[in-house]
Amino acid sequence: MSPLNKQQKQLLFDHCIGLTSEEQNLEVKVLISSNDEAAGIYSKIKAALAPLETVQLETCPDDLVERTILRLNNLARSSQLQLQQLLAGEQARGVAIKAPFWHKLGKIATAAAVLLIAWGTFQTSSNYARQRYYQNRCQAQLGGIFRGFTNYMADYDGKMPAVATIPGAPWWKVGYQGKENYSNNRRVWLLVKGGYVDQAIFVCPGVRPKITIRLTPSQIQQHIDFPYREQISYSFRIYCPMSAKKVSPSLKALMSDMNTLFEKLPRDYSRPLRIELNKDLLTLNSINHNRRGQNILFDDGYVDFLKERRIGITADDPFTLQNTNIYDGTEYPDCEDDFFIAP
Repeated sequence: MSPLNKQQKQLLFDHCIGLTSEEQNLEVKVLISSNDEAAGIYSKIKAALAPLETVQLETCPDDLVERTILRLNNLARSSQLQLQQLLAGEQARGVAIKAPFWHKLGKIATAAAVLLIAWGTFQTSSNYARQRYYQNRCQAQLGGIFRGFTNYMADYDGKMPAVATIPGAPWWKVGYQGKENYSNNRRVWLLVKGGYVDQAIFVCPGVRPKITIRLTPSQIQQHIDFPYREQISYSFRIYCPMSAKKVSPSLKALMSDMNTLFEKLPRDYSRPLRIELNKDLLTLNSINHNRRGQNILFDDGYVDFLKERRIGITADDPFTLQNTNIYDGTEYPDCEDDFFIAP
């Protein structure tokens, strides 16, 4: 049985604090069942973290998260500097190799091990705190978008932003500037164009877009959709065209982090879109938060971070349509209970 490497130990720790994906969880289970060292480390970490399960979670203020991350990073850099100074001092002395030297070298090695463990712990804690911070900021941004919806509706007799569409028309062509309404995001762009929501908050803080362009007010008025997919990392609800099939009122999903199915869309609008569901696409969470879950904005303004793609009493998946396995970007839900957020 070979010893665990650094990546495997880090994976065990991340799994114990809930930072691993579904695939990584399976990898951890196999590792624990086949390696005694892994099983021992897993048991010790779980035992050490057990008291935390009784602690009630509270939302951490943004400023406190930022200060905590800064302190952790400074402490880690300080630990590295101390280790470098300690090793440099021993190398500069140039003394003969005697028993006391080996004794000191053992102390140095022990100190180095402690500092490396501390660094790994601080790095993991920093990553976890950063992800929680991004989740909270994302929720705040979705809340800001909802306020934009509310203000828009106040100015337009309670009507949601909408554009004229025809049955069977595509809705996936984000950035398309032609006269046809082939992008579902055009509805949301009306909030930017009308000054109800700033364009920047449509990019989730958990992603790093390849294209970062801030349009001027005059450029915004010239566009009828987000110019690039990278300028909107959220997905908006596609409404049921059959009003006769409406069901009893309930909380409905309005927006969410980017739909997993439509993360990669053709740049060439003349190319056909074809996405076939598979095991991964049925379970993967949004890329916005490293597959750990997705924020969902409901039509009453409530935002919830869900670790699984299921909402409501019916446990509906908002990233897919019921009884639909292949998507070409022209599908619509059959009833209001089939929540569908895209692209």
